[in-house]
Amino acid sequence: MVLGKTDAKALKELIQKYESRLRHYIPFSMEIIPDLKNTKNLSISLQKEKEGQLILNKINTSDRFFLLDEKGKDYDSIEFSMFLQKQMNSGLKQMVIAIGGPYGFSEAVYKSAHGKISFSKMTFSHQMIRLFVVEQLYRGMSILKNEPYHHQ
Repeated sequence: MVLGKTDAKALKELIQKYESRLRHYIPFSMEIIPDLKNTKNLSISLQKEKEGQLILNKINTSDRFFLLDEKGKDYDSIEFSMFLQKQMNSGLKQMVIAIGGPYGFSEAVYKSAHGKISFSKMTFSHQMIRLFVVEQLYRGMSILKNEPYHHQ
């Protein structure tokens, strides 16, 4: 789940490439929540609150809900694949990974999440991190299937 659309054509094409590859393993979709309008007049706190409500409105009680956050748990690719396997083994219906807005998540979103995942201590653009997430999901599934995409 992401806030706002991806504008860059090259990124869109790469994201679609990995989404297509990933769908060979699992059902996958990227839910795009439209950007808030007229944010110039909103405080950061109010913007996070409004974005948070849009995110929470999309979450079902049966979903396993994780946030992409630089203070989250770090994984290497093998560990991330094991994390994915553990989630799938738990009988969940749907796992949701949320990528927040430019200021992060509201407290309500943090409280609702089952955990936080970090892809780096660095900050990436909201458009680029989408590619990284879908590629790592694909990499994780290829590791679980013992396919040659990931090299150790």
